[in-house]
Amino acid sequence: MPAERKPMRYAHPEGYTGVCFDETGRYIVTSGSDGDVRIWESLDDDPKSINVGDKVYSLALRNGLLVTCVSNNIVQVNTFPEGSPDGILTRFTAEANHVVFNDNATSIAAGSSDFMVKIIDIKDNSQQKTIRGHDGPILSVAFDPKDVFLATSSCDGSVCIWKIDDQTLVSSWSLLTKCNEVNRALSMCRLEWQPKTGKFLAVPVEKVVKLYDRNSWENVADLSDNSITLPLNVVSWSPCGDYVAAGSIDGFMAVWHVQTKKCIERMRHEKTHRICAMAWHPTKGNIAYTDSEGNLGMFERILADVGGEGLPSQSTTNTLDDLFDEEPGDLTKKDLYLSQPSPIRHPFADDDDDDDDNVMGIINRSRHHRTIEDDNSHDAGSSIHLDKVADDDYDDPASIAQAAPISVGYSGPLPTPKQKPFQPCSTPSHLSHRFMVWNSIGIIRCYSDDQDNAIDVEFHDTSVHHAMHLTNVLNHTMADLSHEAILLACAKSSDHPSTLQCIHFNSRDTNKEWMVDMADDENIEAICLGQGWTAISTSALIVRIFSIGGIQKELFSLMGPVVSMSGHGEQLMISYHRGTGFDGDQCLGVQLIELGKRKLQVFQGVPLPLSRKSYLAWQGFSAEGTPVFADSNGIVRMLNRLLGNTWIPVSNTKDHCKGKSDYYWMIGIHENPQQLRCIPCKGAKFPPTLPRPTVTILPLILPYCQMSSEKGQMEEQYWRSILFHNHFDYLTANNYEFNQAAENKVLKEQQELLMKMFALSCKVDREFRCEELSEFMTQNVLNLAIKYASRSKRLTLAQRLSELAHEKAATLAVQEEDTELNTGYSRSVTGWNLPNLQRPAQSCVESTGGRIEDVQNDAEEDSNSGIDPEERLHAKRRLNPFSKELDTTEKNTPKSVAISSNILAHGNPFKVTSGDISLGLPGAQTRSSNILDSMVKSNKRLTSNNTQTANKDKSLVLKPLQSKPKAKKTQATLFQSTIPKSSSTISDGKCIEDKPAQTVIPDNKATDNKKSKKTGFQLWLEESRDDIIAESPDLTEEEIIKEGMNRFRILSVEDRKTWTERAKGATNTMPAAEDKKRKRTEDLGVDELEDKKENSEATEVVAKKQKPGDLSTNSRLSAFAFKKD
Repeated sequence: MPAERKPMRYAHPEGYTGVCFDETGRYIVTSGSDGDVRIWESLDDDPKSINVGDKVYSLALRNGLLVTCVSNNIVQVNTFPEGSPDGILTRFTAEANHVVFNDNATSIAAGSSDFMVKIIDIKDNSQQKTIRGHDGPILSVAFDPKDVFLATSSCDGSVCIWKIDDQTLVSSWSLLTKCNEVNRALSMCRLEWQPKTGKFLAVPVEKVVKLYDRNSWENVADLSDNSITLPLNVVSWSPCGDYVAAGSIDGFMAVWHVQTKKCIERMRHEKTHRICAMAWHPTKGNIAYTDSEGNLGMFERILADVGGEGLPSQSTTNTLDDLFDEEPGDLTKKDLYLSQPSPIRHPFADDDDDDDDNVMGIINRSRHHRTIEDDNSHDAGSSIHLDKVADDDYDDPASIAQAAPISVGYSGPLPTPKQKPFQPCSTPSHLSHRFMVWNSIGIIRCYSDDQDNAIDVEFHDTSVHHAMHLTNVLNHTMADLSHEAILLACAKSSDHPSTLQCIHFNSRDTNKEWMVDMADDENIEAICLGQGWTAISTSALIVRIFSIGGIQKELFSLMGPVVSMSGHGEQLMISYHRGTGFDGDQCLGVQLIELGKRKLQVFQGVPLPLSRKSYLAWQGFSAEGTPVFADSNGIVRMLNRLLGNTWIPVSNTKDHCKGKSDYYWMIGIHENPQQLRCIPCKGAKFPPTLPRPTVTILPLILPYCQMSSEKGQMEEQYWRSILFHNHFDYLTANNYEFNQAAENKVLKEQQELLMKMFALSCKVDREFRCEELSEFMTQNVLNLAIKYASRSKRLTLAQRLSELAHEKAATLAVQEEDTELNTGYSRSVTGWNLPNLQRPAQSCVESTGGRIEDVQNDAEEDSNSGIDPEERLHAKRRLNPFSKELDTTEKNTPKSVAISSNILAHGNPFKVTSGDISLGLPGAQTRSSNILDSMVKSNKRLTSNNTQTANKDKSLVLKPLQSKPKAKKTQATLFQSTIPKSSSTISDGKCIEDKPAQTVIPDNKATDNKKSKKTGFQLWLEESRDDIIAESPDLTEEEIIKEGMNRFRILSVEDRKTWTERAKGATNTMPAAEDKKRKRTEDLGVDELEDKKENSEATEVVAKKQKPGDLSTNSRLSAFAFKKD
C-alpha cells in the first residue's frame, strides 16, 4: 500500500527539534529550541504544551517519564502526560546533547559537550557511571537492548563501543568528519541498535548506513541508494527490527529491508530541510519526523504489516490530499532523485507456482517517476508488477530481463493533481475548531467536537446585527457573511442531501431562514453572497443563482470544476479548472459576471496568472469592488480594468515574513487607503481560533525595477496611485457613492509626483523623458513644467512643451467639434456641460462663471426638487488616467475654456466662431438649435478672414512675456496658468473677464437675466469668505471657491433654499440702469454685432503686426525666464 504524507505542522521555532512516540502510539511528543515540549494526539489538532526550560536539546519518553536535556546543562525528568517536574537526574559542565532510555526503562544515558557520557539509574540518580575517552563533544548515545554495551559518536570523528559494567572501550571506528562544536557537525550521527536482539548497530556515515555485527564488530553491510546525494543525519529501526529508516541533511528519507538490503521506500521533505529526528509508530508502519525549521511531519502506511514476511508496496503516486505537499522549486532539486529508478524488490510469491504464471518482480520507482501503463493497471501511474521471480534468478539481471518485459519510463512533464474547492478566508474543514469565514463584515467560527457542534457568528459592527449562536445540526462546512444574510452549506451525507441554508436577518418576515436541497447526484462545492443575491456551484458543474429571499433565478454551466467563488455588490467571480496543469502548475480560469440589470459578462475563460508551482490561496474583491486574488507563494494580484482587464501584482506577503515558516493569512484589501489586511501565522498557513488572532496591515508595493533609486520609487508611487484609484471610474459608471474630496486629493498627488519626476529628469539631462512625462500632465502642471524648463535654461525643451500644449488643445477642440456634429446640436462651451470630458478636479474659474454658476443652478434646482446636489455630480464624473486625451484636468475643457480669453483676443487659432459657441456663462444658450446654422456661420468666418487665420497659425510660435500697461494687458501664452491673475478678477463672488466683448452676446433675454442674477451660492460665499480665509489663510482664490462649493453642498436642502430665496430678492432690487443696458444690448442686430466684432478683431491684427518681431526665440524665452511674477 503506498505511503501517504500528512501535511506538516509547525511545532517549534527554528533549531534542533526532537520527536518520539509514547508506548501506545497515541501521542506524538516533540521538543524544540523554545524550551517547550508539545504533546500531539494527531497532526490535525492543536497540541498541549509543557515548558521545561529555555531550550531543549533532546528528549526520551518511557513508562510515563519524560526525560529532557535542557539549556542549563541538566538532565531532568517530568511526568507524562501531566508534565509536572519530577526532579533533576544529573548535571554536566556543558550542554547535554542526547539522552536515551535503556530497553527496560531503568536507566538513561546522556552525552554532553564536555566530552563525557553518564549512565544514571532512574530510581536512584546517585547511582551514576561516567565514561571518559572521547576528545570532542558527544553527538549521540545508544543502549544495547541487552544492556551490555553502549554506543557513542563524537565530534572527534569516532564511533565507540563501551562495556557498561566497567566503562571500558570495546571497539572504535574513525568514521566521521572531525569538528569542534556540535552545531558545526555535518551530521549528528544518531546511531541506533537493532531492537530486541541487538544483532546490528546502524551508523549513518556519509551517504550510507553501515551495519556492524555485535559479535565481530565488523561492517557486515552497507545500506545505500543512488537517490541519496548528501550525508545522512539520523537512523531509526522499525519496532520489528526488519527495517531501517534514515534521513539526510537535505530532507531525503529512505527505508531499507535489512534482510534483502533493498530500499523499499523513498520520501522527500516538502522543503528539503535537514531531518533532525525520526520515530516509528509502535504498532503501525508510520514514521514521524522533524526538521531543522521546527516542523513536524508524518508518513503513514509505509509498512503494510510490521514484522510480517510480506513487503510493503511502493508509493509512486500522489493522492489528491498531497496536492500542496510540494513547494516551489522542489522538483528542480530532485533531478537525480527523479531520474534514478529503484532496484527490484524481493518477490513475495512462492516458488511452487505453475510455470504458466507471469514471472515478474516489483520494480520500485520514485513517487514522482511514473510509468506508462494500459487500462488494466491497478493504480494510475503505479509501477508494473510481476507476479513472481524465482529466488535463484533474483540477483541475476539477465534472468530478470528474460522473465519480465522492461517498463519504459515517461520522462516528460507530469500532470498536477487538481486543487480542491475552498472557501476564501476559511481554515481547513478537517479541524475541529476552525474559521468558516473571516471578512470585513464579521467572523463565523465552527466548533465540532464530542461536547458541542455549533456555529458562532460575530459582527465587527454590532449595529449590523447582534452576535448569533447556531446549532450545526446538518454539519455545515461552508459559510459566507454579508450585511444582509448568513449563508451556510453542507456536503451530501448518508442522512441528508447537500443543503443550502440562508439566514436573511434583514428580512421583515417572521421566519428569516430558508433552505434548498440539492439533487441526490449534486453536491455543493462553493458558495458566495452578493447584494441581493446568492450563488452556489455544484459538482454537476452548474452555477445556481438565488435571490436573497430564496427565489431561484438564473443558472448556467461552468466550463470546469469550481475552485472558489466570491461576490461583491453585483459582481460574481468564479475560478475553476480550465484544464490539467503540469510540473506543479495549476491550470485555472476565471469568470467575472455582473448580475445587475444589464447581466453583463465581463470576461470568461481567462487564465488565472498564478505563480509557478503554486495554487490559489485566496480570492475576493477589494472594499471598493476590484477583483483580487493571492496564490500560495504570497503574490497578491489585482485586476486593472483600464488596461484590458489585466492582472497586476500589488504585494508579496513573503517579503514581510520574518522566518521561513511564517505566513500571512489574507482576509481583505482596501484601495483607499492602500492596505492589505492579513493575519500573521507563525509556522502555519492558517491561524488557530484561540487565542484570537491579531490583524496586521501590510503595505502595497508594485514590483517596479530600481526601487532603491528615487526615480524608481516615484514611478512606483505614481502608477500605484493610478491603479488603486481606477475604482472611481467603476463607481461612477455604476452610480455608486464615493468621496469626491478623496478623488481630488489623489489627482493632486499624482500631478505632484509627475512634476517631481519632471524635475529629476531635467537634472539628469533627460529631456525626451521630460516630454514623455508631459503627456500625463494637466494643463496647469504642464504650464509649471514649461516655466521650470525655461528657468533651468532648457529653452529647447520649453519650446517643445509649448508645442505639445497647443497640440493637446487642438486635438481636444477637434474632438469636441466632432462630438457636436455627431450629436446633432450645438453644446455650450462651458466644461461643466460635458460630463464625458470634464474631470472632477477641473479649475472652478477656468471660464467666466463656469463652475460657480453651474453649482449655483444645481443647488437651486436641488432645493426645489429635494435631490442632493452630490447625486447630480455622479452623472458628470468620469476618470480615465490611461487615456492621453482625457488624462488631465485642464485639457478636457473644450475650446476657449482651456485657453484664456486673452489668447483668443490675439488671434488664437483654436478660437471658434460665433455660430459655434455661446458665452462662457452658465445660463448662456446657443443662437439656434439647428446645427446647420452653426455650420454656415463657421464657414462664413473662415472664408472672410483668411489673413487673420494665417496670423493665428503663426501665433503658435512661443513669444516672450513683456510688461505692458494694465489697460492693454491682453497677451497670454501657455506659460501662464489658465487662470491668469491679470485677465480676470473676482468681484461679488463672480468671475468677470477683462474683455467680455470678444465673444458674441446671444439674443436671448433670459441669458442676460441669468448673467446678472446673483445666485444663492454667490450670496452665501460673500458672507462666508472671511471664515474660510480665517481657517485657511494660504488658500488661493480658486481654492477658496472650491472650498466654498464643498461647504455649500453639505448644507441642508432648507438652508440652500433659504439662500436661493435671498438671492432672488437681491436680484429684484437691481438698478434700472442695468435693465436699460441689457435692453440696449438686446436691441442690437445680430449682423451689426458680428460686423463690430470682425472690425475689432481686424484692429487687433493690425496692432499685432506693429509689435516688434525681430527678436529671436531664445531672446523671447530669456525675457520670460527672468520675468518676475
